Amino acid sequence: MSKNCEQNCRLGKVGGEAVLEGVMMRCGDRYSIATRKEDGSVVVTDHTYTSLRKRNKFFNIPIIRGVVALIESFKLSFKVLETSAESIGMDLDEPETKFEKWLLDKFGDKIFNVIMGIAGVLGVVLAVGLFFLLPTAATKGVDYLLSLAGLSLGWAKTLCEGIIRIAIFVCYMALVSLMPDIRRTFEYHGAEHKTIACYEAGEELTPENAKKHTRFHARCGTSFIFVMLILSVLIFSLPFVSWDNIWLRYITKLLLMPIVCGLGFEFIQFAGKHDNVVTRALSAPGLLMQRISTREPDLKQLEIAITALKASMPDEFDRSEVDAVIEASKPAPETPAEETEGGEVAEA
Repeated sequence: MSKNCEQNCRLGKVGGEAVLEGVMMRCGDRYSIATRKEDGSVVVTDHTYTSLRKRNKFFNIPIIRGVVALIESFKLSFKVLETSAESIGMDLDEPETKFEKWLLDKFGDKIFNVIMGIAGVLGVVLAVGLFFLLPTAATKGVDYLLSLAGLSLGWAKTLCEGIIRIAIFVCYMALVSLMPDIRRTFEYHGAEHKTIACYEAGEELTPENAKKHTRFHARCGTSFIFVMLILSVLIFSLPFVSWDNIWLRYITKLLLMPIVCGLGFEFIQFAGKHDNVVTRALSAPGLLMQRISTREPDLKQLEIAITALKASMPDEFDRSEVDAVIEASKPAPETPAEETEGGEVAEA
C-alpha cells in the first residue's frame, strides 16, 4: 500500500471531543477517555458504543443518519463528560458554586433539586429563545422599522435572520471562551484536533509531532453547527417558509430542522474525507469559527490526546504504549521521615 493510500484510508477513521481535563477518542464501536488528575496522574477508561445506524439500516439512510448522529452525539457527550468528571475525582453530587451551597444550606436537598431543575429548564428555554426565536423576531422588528420609512427587507429577510443568528452564536462562543475552565477545555479541543491531524498524516504520534499540526479540523462539531447555520439560511428561504405569520414560520422551521441537520452531517462527512479546493472553500467559515472553540495546547495536553487515540485503536497501537504513559504519570510515593540520633526528624 502506498503512503498516499495509507493516509487517505486514515481520513475519517477516528474522531473525538474534549472533556474535563482530557480527551475522548472514538474509533468504530470503541471509545476511550484519557484524563489527567490534579496530581498529574493519567486515567484511561475504555468503552464500547454501537450506533443505531449500524444496528438498523433504515437509520443509516442519508439525511436520516445525520439526525441520528446528532442525537447520539449529544447523548454520548453527556456520558463522557460525566465519566471524565468521575475520573478526575469530581463529586457530581457536591454543589460547585457558593450560590449552590447557599441554596442547599438554606432549603435542603429536595427544594435544592427542584430549584436546580427549574434552572435547567430555564437554560433550555433561554437557548431556544436566543438561537431560534430571537433572530426571527428581531428580523420582523427590523423590517417593521424599515417599513415606517417606506422601505422593506423583501427577499433579504431570511439573510438578515441568518446573520443575526450567526452573530449571536459567535458572540456566545466568544464570551464563554473567556471563562478559565472553558478556555482550558478549548485547549484540549485543540489537542484532539492536532492529534487526529498527526495520525491522518501518517506521522509518529508524539506530542512534538502533533504540536506542528493544525488545530482546525473539517469534521469538528463547531464546523457542523456553523454549516447548519448557513444551510438554514438557504432552506428557510424556500417559498413555503412564509414570513406572513411568525408562529407558522417557527413551526415550519422546526419541521425542517431534521433536513438541515441531515444535510449538514452529509457535508461534514464528505469534507472530512476529501481535501480539495472546493471542500476547503466550503469548510472555511466553520474552520474560522474554530479559532474561538480551540486553543493551542501544551505538550502534556497533547500527550493526553495521543493516549486516548492509542487506547481507542488497539488494532493499530500496542496497549503497552498506553500503560507506559499511565505508569510514568503516577506521582512518586512519599518518602517517610527518619529520626536522627538526637531525636530530630529528618527527611530521607
